Amino acid sequence: MKNINKPLKADRQQNNQDWFSLQLLEWYNLNKRDLPWRETKDPFKVWLSEIILQQTRVNQGLPYYINFTNSYQTINDFASAPLDEILKLWQGLGYYSRARNMHACAQTIVETYNNKFPKDYTELLKLKGIGKYTAAAIASICYEEAVPTIDGNVFRVMSRLFGIEDDIAKASSFKIFFDRAKTLIPKSDPGNFNQAVMEFGATVCTPKSPQCSECMFVNHCFAKQHDLIDRLPVKSKNIKIKHRYFNYHVYTFESQVLIRQRAVGDIWAGLFEFDLEETEKSLKSRNFEDAKWLDTSVKLVHQLTHQKLHIQFHVYEFDSKQALERMNKELLMTKVSIADLSNYAVPKPIELFLNNEFCQ
Repeated sequence: MKNINKPLKADRQQNNQDWFSLQLLEWYNLNKRDLPWRETKDPFKVWLSEIILQQTRVNQGLPYYINFTNSYQTINDFASAPLDEILKLWQGLGYYSRARNMHACAQTIVETYNNKFPKDYTELLKLKGIGKYTAAAIASICYEEAVPTIDGNVFRVMSRLFGIEDDIAKASSFKIFFDRAKTLIPKSDPGNFNQAVMEFGATVCTPKSPQCSECMFVNHCFAKQHDLIDRLPVKSKNIKIKHRYFNYHVYTFESQVLIRQRAVGDIWAGLFEFDLEETEKSLKSRNFEDAKWLDTSVKLVHQLTHQKLHIQFHVYEFDSKQALERMNKELLMTKVSIADLSNYAVPKPIELFLNNEFCQ
């Protein structure tokens, strides 16, 4: 595959960059979606939106952004909130480490930076949970620093348009795309330029069935001219999926149920769950002298990035309050009212179980 990402003579290179930037910004001004985080340069709100939208579609992330900005007006409000409260608001988005990192980041900003986000890319990178993409977004949108954001949309647009064939799954490729984007980003409007590239990739230069007929770059697109739309960007796939089998044992007596908070070091850290027994393959219930088995849920398969979880819920009714208390002390769990379970942040599979079976 030929790579057309070659140096141009100085005057041609400048004209090419200006043409690309002007065309893209003009398209963005006419076609951008009306989204609330585009109406502000408040770094707190831009930060919230960028973290929420990682690994998340806009239509899914939008109500979360609204809930968070309604709940917390400032970075200080966010930092002062209990982590359990933030995890509850985050429930359903997945990748819960993002929420935990956000809370830690907010506390650092309050304690170290006097309630104000750092104003440059390099300083922003020092904060927990803020990587190159988020740092570039905040720096360019809020502080007009000409540093490009590189995400999946940007990889796709640039690889197709300029014929960059470097494998985007490799860390070494980031610098290639980052350096190329730095030659294109205008110093006069870096924030809108970054948003424009991402918007173009999300709505026109999409992964599948891109809208090439509506693309103003179609006559200059390397991938289109060489019939490589389906092959660019290049991304190797070496992900091995791990299968795990979760048996959740739900211990109840009348209106009470036992739950515990997950520890750090595995998925869903800090969220609440029932007693968990992880087995090699089979999913099974238990037998108890002082409790009877009531029901076993249908098998649920929950897909994570590198894991596939096979889950079943087994519900038991203890024959007395004292029996439930003994189980509670033995397992170091917490007894709560079934009616109050909605106040606790739980993983998505447990939320589905509660909504569809257990609490009906």
